[in-house]
Amino acid sequence: MSETVNTVNPTTEQPVAEYTLMSEAEANQAVDSANTAFLSWKKTSFAERAELMNNLADQIEKQSDAIIDLMVKEMGKVVEQGKQEVELCAAICRYTAENGASVLEDENRVFEGGTAIITYQPLGVILGIQPWNFPLYQVIRYSAANIMAGNTTVMKHAKNVFGMAELIEKLYTDAGFPEHVYQSLLIDGKTASALIKHDKVRGVTFTGSDGVGKSVAETAASLAKKTVLELGSNDAFVVLSDADVETAVKACVQGRIVNNGETCVAAKRFIITESVYDQFKSQFLAAFKALKVGDPRDEDTDLGPMAREDLRDELHKQVMESVEKGASVLLGGEVPDGKGWFYPVTILEDIKPGMPAYDDELFGPVASFIKAENDAEAMKIANDSRYGLGGGIFTTDKEKAIKLAREEFDTGMVNINGYSLAQPNLPFGGVKDSGYGREHGGFGMREFVNEKTIFISE
Repeated sequence: MSETVNTVNPTTEQPVAEYTLMSEAEANQAVDSANTAFLSWKKTSFAERAELMNNLADQIEKQSDAIIDLMVKEMGKVVEQGKQEVELCAAICRYTAENGASVLEDENRVFEGGTAIITYQPLGVILGIQPWNFPLYQVIRYSAANIMAGNTTVMKHAKNVFGMAELIEKLYTDAGFPEHVYQSLLIDGKTASALIKHDKVRGVTFTGSDGVGKSVAETAASLAKKTVLELGSNDAFVVLSDADVETAVKACVQGRIVNNGETCVAAKRFIITESVYDQFKSQFLAAFKALKVGDPRDEDTDLGPMAREDLRDELHKQVMESVEKGASVLLGGEVPDGKGWFYPVTILEDIKPGMPAYDDELFGPVASFIKAENDAEAMKIANDSRYGLGGGIFTTDKEKAIKLAREEFDTGMVNINGYSLAQPNLPFGGVKDSGYGREHGGFGMREFVNEKTIFISE
């Protein structure tokens, strides 16, 4: 008997739709179909691929209302941030279309005795395992780059956003891509793990928790298959002694609440030097108190609900465990009554190693304040994490900030005096337990290709 899953609106707790999971045999057949499509797709020109990629951007914009509506219903995204996600995805498609040919262009080099051509050739079927928090962006990010490179893709989306999974496949179809170049597979984690072992799957890209990601990488590595992993983080935003506190507070609040606080590169640990701690704390507290948590469709809502009840429960458990170990609750920290999986904006201070708020990723609107004696200690605490995706530095000395970002901050990305999310033309990815590999900026198009050397003797 087929297994079904329901998507549920996190604001109302009402079912949105029911979906039937594919069997493992059906999923394997989808990979076989993707491989058949690859044999033709790899022979298309960059110009042909670019035309379809621009069509995909057009479809994303054309169907934006339906996309945003589904984001709100399935995972509680605030409408305005849904619009931003749609705009970003269209921009990614256009950047990919415009730059694919040059990023993957053959290179000519000379060696003793002849010349050589370095050519970037697609590998085949790339499996994507993607999360729910940016339900359109996470998929477009990896699939557009790989399809532009000449690969085909099969994608396992999170079960609470299966409606978006189906809609994304429709977007590719409506854009005119050949059948099976992109496929959304409605499968569970067990089936996705089995697909890693399919002989036609040539690579795996995963975004999610570090525990699951390491398991995915272990399975793929045992078969000599490449992976790209983006595994979340506990990003530190460092407020140095000479920071403009008003600027720092504005960026840090934005960085903590974006996407209801459910963002891998959200600002999470705030490391503030002692000389500006009280001023930062006072202004941040006032700004957090002014935020409105409510229906994501309302224009004045700053944060909607968390995407699932289990996610809210886990976040609250992390907060309570941190408090039991000595953290102080400056604001929030209590699960509200009523419908919807809401969690209040929360500030914890007196954070120390050994607490979830220090060691782990708190995936929701909880800010962790850590006081540092001086700037040097602040940077030391920032790097005292198993994660290394993003981070931030606030100081009025830009040259000092650049030096610290370049030479000391052990992360894949660093913000200076602001907060920025992903950009189509800049590499995105991390180090340490935040994973490896890069997407965007052309880098993603070279992750799953064969850098083939052709020697030509003279």
